[in-house]
Amino acid sequence: MNPKQEIQQLTKLLEDANHKYYVLDAPTMADFEYDRLLRRLEELEAQYPQYASPLSPTKRVGGEALSRFEKYAHEVPLESLQDVFSEDEVREFDERLRQSVSDAVYSVEPKIDGLSVALEYIDGEFVRGATRGDGLIGEDVTENLKTIRSIPMHLENAPHRLIVRGEVFMSRAVFEQLNAAREEKGQSLFANPRNAAAGSLRQLDPTIAAERKLDILIFNLQLAEGVSFQTHGETLDYLKEHKFKVVPYTLCKTVSEAIDVIRSIGENRYEFPYDIDGAVVKLNNLSDRTVLGSTAKFPRWACAFKYPPEVKETVLQDIVVQVGRTGVLTPKAVVSAVRLAGTTVTNATLHNQDFISEKDIRIGDTVKIRKAGEIIPEILGVVLSKRSQNAVPYHLPLTCPVCGAPVQRDEDGAAMRCTGVECPAQLSRNIAHFVSRNAMDIEGLGDAIVEQLISLGHISSPADIYYLQLDDLKTLWKNGEKAAKKLLDAIENSKKNDLSRLIYALGIRQVGEKAAKVLAKKFGTLDALMQADAQSLTQIRDIGAITAKSIVAWFASAQSQHMISRLREAGVNFESTITQEDNRFEGMTFVLTGALSLFTRDEATEKIEACGGKASGSVSKKTTYVVAGENAGSKLKKANELGIPVLSEQDFLNMLA
Repeated sequence: MNPKQEIQQLTKLLEDANHKYYVLDAPTMADFEYDRLLRRLEELEAQYPQYASPLSPTKRVGGEALSRFEKYAHEVPLESLQDVFSEDEVREFDERLRQSVSDAVYSVEPKIDGLSVALEYIDGEFVRGATRGDGLIGEDVTENLKTIRSIPMHLENAPHRLIVRGEVFMSRAVFEQLNAAREEKGQSLFANPRNAAAGSLRQLDPTIAAERKLDILIFNLQLAEGVSFQTHGETLDYLKEHKFKVVPYTLCKTVSEAIDVIRSIGENRYEFPYDIDGAVVKLNNLSDRTVLGSTAKFPRWACAFKYPPEVKETVLQDIVVQVGRTGVLTPKAVVSAVRLAGTTVTNATLHNQDFISEKDIRIGDTVKIRKAGEIIPEILGVVLSKRSQNAVPYHLPLTCPVCGAPVQRDEDGAAMRCTGVECPAQLSRNIAHFVSRNAMDIEGLGDAIVEQLISLGHISSPADIYYLQLDDLKTLWKNGEKAAKKLLDAIENSKKNDLSRLIYALGIRQVGEKAAKVLAKKFGTLDALMQADAQSLTQIRDIGAITAKSIVAWFASAQSQHMISRLREAGVNFESTITQEDNRFEGMTFVLTGALSLFTRDEATEKIEACGGKASGSVSKKTTYVVAGENAGSKLKKANELGIPVLSEQDFLNMLA
């Protein structure tokens, strides 16, 4: 067999295996054998690239990342359906339709909660896929759709052009795995599988889409050149024969039969492996659809029945407070086990103290609970008629349940936050900030190394970094001792950093890099800053009342004092090495705009601050000068409108000379 024939044969074998595994859910090939054949195909394609297909099974792990998605105009509009929310509304829909089609037969299908797309084939080859968008214009997401294994790349005996419509979704099992992995990494969680599927399909990097294991169900034939059908059911059967994964459907001769199917789908909706948010009722006869046509918004021959979220009563047994990586206290309700949206629920989110107070939620209450977005359990309210006389209002603790440090409410939000700088719950995040480039700049202390050091018990505070020994570190890398010594050198060098870096590294809320520099220049030493009260702090430029209060509270904390003591013993520099001898820009505010060629933005900012000035990111009436490089845009325009002096780079250098 020559290479071209072997490539074609392997491609066919692997595509058939994909269809049986991802569409029919009836695998016939062992994973080991599939991987062996796939590896052989990869080898042949690398050796004979002229015979490799762009739709090869080897290309379904994601290709090159895109810079943006191109717009795509749908040849056949992807219409949306009119929503109905009661059985009476379904009957009204039927009455209107039967005025024109007396012998109407309906196809009733589950409405998958995902992202609608159109797939286009030419001569049996998948050539393009696009999102619905507004129904007329979508986005070309072909490369991401290629990673969905249930989409066939090749069709046999297909018409010259074929366009089908389907719903991309993420199964509940994959969604739970994805969120569990994100939670472990400290990343934000997806609210529900639909959001996860939509976010995955719109990733510019197809390899990310491939990792998310998306799936699709085809529910409509948009276009098939040279092929005619009489009914919608015939089109779905035709597509199924061509190896598409097709939505299940039931034909109903009366509206009563259709409502029975809607009820059945609703009663069993949590048995589906994917989320559904309703049932679709469609006229089966295609020529009758053409006669009925569409309104400006919806086709007249279909409607979408939306199921209400399931709500049940249960007893709130306890409220447990968890502390997140950012120090935020999150209350969680522990409830009596209740079956809800297909799963057994024992916990529910309570968001924050404001949520608890607003709904007057108390331990021991009977509460109404549902799944927000069919995924996250939440409490809707309290059944006051069942409240015990002994129930008392609930308040979050005033001290952290993990470390005992005082809890402080955010000035600009509802979050309650632990103030402990050595709190175990937020230790890895605090250390990551402490060693970051703009803080103490300790290269080599990445997240993975920090997590290992914490788990081994070598560090329980950012200050412990300065007490690490060679034996603590040399087992963490393959090249052991060499890497450990390099890290120890970086740690030792960081002790010499300017005070401004240390102040920023401490992680005091509201104190960013600029404020840290201002404080370091003003007080000169960390000890002087520690003695400052809120009133004296607010007298400093750029330090407001909230920031001043935050600084005083931070230094008053026992954990902060312990960490400062440990840093002092380790020999970390507590003094400012920046002398403010030049005050020529005192009280001036500069804005940098355009492409600078004589220095970088950071370099220009340092020069301004070294002369007592301030660099701002936006132009206002308080701006003193705008320094404009090449291709300066809106900031330059606004400066001219406000009459603010504009300097060239050379003008700026002359001012510094």
